[in-house]
Amino acid sequence: MNQKFDLIAIGTGSAASAAASRCRVAGWQVAIVDSRPFGGTCALRGCDPKKVLVGAAEVTDWARRMHGKGIRAEQLKIDWQELMHFKRSFTDPVPTKREAGFAKAGIAAFHGRARFVGPSTIQVGGDVLEGCFVLIATGQKPADLKIPGTEHLTNSEQFLELDQLPPRILFVGGGYIAFEFAHIALRAGSHVTIVHRGARPLPRFDPELVDQLVKHTRELGAELQLDSEAIGIQKSADALSVLTSTSGEQRRFEADLVVHAAGREPEIGDLNLDNAGVEWDKHGVKVNDFLQSVSNCTVYAAGDAVANGGPPLTPVAAYDGMMVAANLLKGNHKKTNYVGIPTVVFTVPSLASVGLSESDASEQGLKFHVKKQMTADWYQSRRVAEAYSGYKVLVEEETDHILGAHLLGDGAEEIINLFAVAMRSGMRASDLKHQLFAYPTHASDVPYML
Repeated sequence: MNQKFDLIAIGTGSAASAAASRCRVAGWQVAIVDSRPFGGTCALRGCDPKKVLVGAAEVTDWARRMHGKGIRAEQLKIDWQELMHFKRSFTDPVPTKREAGFAKAGIAAFHGRARFVGPSTIQVGGDVLEGCFVLIATGQKPADLKIPGTEHLTNSEQFLELDQLPPRILFVGGGYIAFEFAHIALRAGSHVTIVHRGARPLPRFDPELVDQLVKHTRELGAELQLDSEAIGIQKSADALSVLTSTSGEQRRFEADLVVHAAGREPEIGDLNLDNAGVEWDKHGVKVNDFLQSVSNCTVYAAGDAVANGGPPLTPVAAYDGMMVAANLLKGNHKKTNYVGIPTVVFTVPSLASVGLSESDASEQGLKFHVKKQMTADWYQSRRVAEAYSGYKVLVEEETDHILGAHLLGDGAEEIINLFAVAMRSGMRASDLKHQLFAYPTHASDVPYML
């Protein structure tokens, strides 16, 4: 059956939901399509459930750090089954609530994989939807590692549904997923191995602070194999084996579970974009400054599906969705601005960053000064017995604007937002330095970082 809409949004995550809702409020006829349970990656398979598990790791870690300082933590442990039950209390209601919300708003919802059959026409099962405009907001999926045995990998979505945590876990890759899940698993009692093909993991973050996090992760018991590339995975009766190559030398690691943590890619390969004349590559849909396809004016893209957009983060996806809606409703007039977007690795403690790194600022020829320090001896770290904390802040000499801020430690995931606000609003470093913050708090340490 053919149906016509003003907007067809493919995906039900942050970007698609934001655009669909705004256009519907404006009176547009809107359809939304998803082949998975409604809600998107963040609410169901990513940020939200992960942070629930991180919370348990934080509790156990804090108590263990404080052992001998007034806290007895001998019997403290994570009950994985109970924790997963708690996690599901957040995720299980999402699809039903999200679909009910679409219905209440008058948004037509379709379950199934969308495929283009024309410039702005898609097919979902037996339904053909004709749109004045189409928004592609399908998010990402695990990248194809192109090595033998990938069928034995567990992806991040599956990890978040484990009823039992196995004793030996190996992570292929050294990014967000590997370190966040490793820190959870270590606190839950698993032995963890991380195999990363580069010399330093977490390449988007400050190398000095990453080195500190790597040292801490090893002290927790993790085995980190750097400059080591996974070249194959084999399954035996009682274990999985990961074959690696390091400087031409091969090694084998055994584990009960091998987790794919080696990057993600836009989930757009089967949308038949060529049928719509939409230019794309492995990085996503190619768009202009208004998030409009460079080759098909009726198609827009947002969030992780964009080739040349912002960082793959939930707030960016929601922001993109709102930008798309604004440009659809009133014509292309709003360009995206990704300055001052903070990002966090939710390890324990967390690692956070916003803006430029030292190397990026130097490559751009900027003149700036750097203030940095490891802060384990500062009050806020000593108070919670946190041995790993530090900061690095870059300030442009001529303008006094903050170019970048990089934090490691308890509360870093919150404090980074103060630096982000300063950067996006154009606040000078001296203005932020002279703010009066509640004391003693993590925020009250900010003036000492500037």
